[in-house]
Amino acid sequence: MTNTVMISYANTSFAVPKDSFVNVVDYTLDTLDEAKSIEIMTYKMPNVWGKDADATALVLFPKSEKPKDGWRVVVWTHGTVGVSDSCAPSLSLLNQGFKVAAKSLLDAGYVVIAPDYEGLGVAGIHPYLNLESEAKAVIYGVKTLQNQYAGDFNGAWMVAGQSQGGQAALGTAEYANEDSTFKGAVAGAPASSLDKIIQEVAPVALSRLEDQEKRANTNLEDRNSIHSYATLLSYGAFIGMGIRAEHPDFDYLDLFQEPSQIIAQNVAGTTGENGLCLGPLRELFKDDLIRYLTENPNAKLMSYPGLDLDSFESNDVLQKFFVDNQPGTKRLDKPVLVIQGEMDTNVPAIVTEAMVQNIQSLGSPDVRLILVPEAGHRDAIVWKNSDLVEFIQKHMPAK
Repeated sequence: MTNTVMISYANTSFAVPKDSFVNVVDYTLDTLDEAKSIEIMTYKMPNVWGKDADATALVLFPKSEKPKDGWRVVVWTHGTVGVSDSCAPSLSLLNQGFKVAAKSLLDAGYVVIAPDYEGLGVAGIHPYLNLESEAKAVIYGVKTLQNQYAGDFNGAWMVAGQSQGGQAALGTAEYANEDSTFKGAVAGAPASSLDKIIQEVAPVALSRLEDQEKRANTNLEDRNSIHSYATLLSYGAFIGMGIRAEHPDFDYLDLFQEPSQIIAQNVAGTTGENGLCLGPLRELFKDDLIRYLTENPNAKLMSYPGLDLDSFESNDVLQKFFVDNQPGTKRLDKPVLVIQGEMDTNVPAIVTEAMVQNIQSLGSPDVRLILVPEAGHRDAIVWKNSDLVEFIQKHMPAK
């Protein structure tokens, strides 16, 4: 098919039409000295219903000369921001972690594209952590850019991302596994085994951290255990709301105990698309956790009436969501680098190690894990930025 790029996955395939490009406008909210230009590209991608929908992505060009055979592309997949339209990275200042990677990649001579994902910055609910939707946002974005400016690009591309973006990077590697122009992936603290984290790993880890902070007489306002649990509760709200993109009747509030439902409902806002983003929602949960522990000085953090774990276990739609969107369940034939902080309380190292071992057991020939001592959730991929860049340069030289 001369007007499409075919991408195969498992027993299915999908096409990226060469007319999927809509337009570009200048991005004016922030700057990078290393970027010759930063634009917002709008393109078409299939949503979770299989219908064409607009999607947006930042596109950053380096200041260096274009290679004789065209630019190579690195796609950056961002971490959790929320599920509402206004949470889109293209509508915000550039994230500090993204800046670290983008500066180095632009300096090295790569074009960088950073998709917002389905439903962020455009109409529709963002299907949070939906592996297929994230992968299609990436693949349709990079192929649209390369098709629109065909003479400027070599065709080769890689993907790198952190947290939700780490999961998206691994999902992209699954869906682009048979694409000869795809050269590999970097995944920082990739979201995985969320049901296990919520129900088993996090309660133990946060309780242990709480005990340490109590012994150190750490003020409630400064406790990382509270911050981490507030983050986890926000993730739960985003998961529930994101499922509604595909299942409109899904009642995400059923995932919460009654007192915290009042906070969780802020994820929807008044229209379902104008709710709170991660920062503000986390602060609401954090404030309520502090209130609860202040009013109940003998209570444990995990006794806060937050997520309804019984509902988690019995909800068939939710359990199917966890299974369908678990990364690392397919053999990956392209090189993969996973970067994980040992002190991560959002995506614990033990979970990432198990996922990497599973990918390797499937016969994936080149999957490497870097464990970063003392690094938290957002630290590891920043501290190991040089490893990220070296990995990309090794498998896809800029020239």
